[in-house]
Amino acid sequence: MHLRQFKIAAFIVVCILFLTSKSFAQDSNSEKHIQVSLRMIGHQVLLSSADSTSRVLPIIKENNRYKIHFDTEFEFNPEELVSTVDRVVKETKMTSGYIVEVENCDTGDLVYSFKMDEAEQSDIVPCKKRIQPKSCYSLFFTLLETNELKTEASQVNYYLFALLFVLIALVFFFLWKRRNTSVIDSNLIPMGQYHFDKCNTELLIEHQRIELTSKEADLLLLLYSAANTTVEREVILNMVWGDEGAYEGRTLDVFISKLRKKLEFDSKVKIVNIRGVGYKLVMDV
Repeated sequence: MHLRQFKIAAFIVVCILFLTSKSFAQDSNSEKHIQVSLRMIGHQVLLSSADSTSRVLPIIKENNRYKIHFDTEFEFNPEELVSTVDRVVKETKMTSGYIVEVENCDTGDLVYSFKMDEAEQSDIVPCKKRIQPKSCYSLFFTLLETNELKTEASQVNYYLFALLFVLIALVFFFLWKRRNTSVIDSNLIPMGQYHFDKCNTELLIEHQRIELTSKEADLLLLLYSAANTTVEREVILNMVWGDEGAYEGRTLDVFISKLRKKLEFDSKVKIVNIRGVGYKLVMDV
């Protein structure tokens, strides 16, 4: 994977982690807020029955319901219970819709329940005046899905859809880029840290472009085709200069010197003189 592609992939991963962590943090904070609010409800229920010493036991989540239970028995007035619960819910802004069910701890019987829903404006609060005798009670609190929650869910779905669209677009971009780059790369010959562009007669390294003359390019290509193998002087002269009689002996040494200068940025790529025989392009892998 190329460095640029790696950076883009890393950026996508960071975005996914950010959205996931943000969503998790919001869920975690929301859950803690609900737990604290329900404990406040339990505490206020005990106070309304003139009990300021008993404890509200840890809140238990059972399926989609929260259980508020106590370490003591108490009696309650349904009207006060409704008023107390609704007041705490509104103060804490825990939800706009909920159902409360009061069960007898010993028998599991449902002794009282009511529903409050601002979104639908359909409160159901029966039997407000019938006081329930002292006993062991547990309150079961169910949150109703509100428009706000639906909006948040829609926003999450929108972000996920947008992220998926970006990922698909990037996949197509990489495929297109790879297809087009493969055509260009057919003219690029890797030489250590260099790339030899035989079409444009250039050496590429990092952000540099080093121009070569046509003869330098032909000479380098010949040496590369026999990399790590000695090419005799006569072969080089014949293949690069052919019948151009002016280019002999010393001229080859001059061109080799120029190529060495242009290859000096990578010590693993060098042209070695094999005395009395010819030259060899050495590339350490």
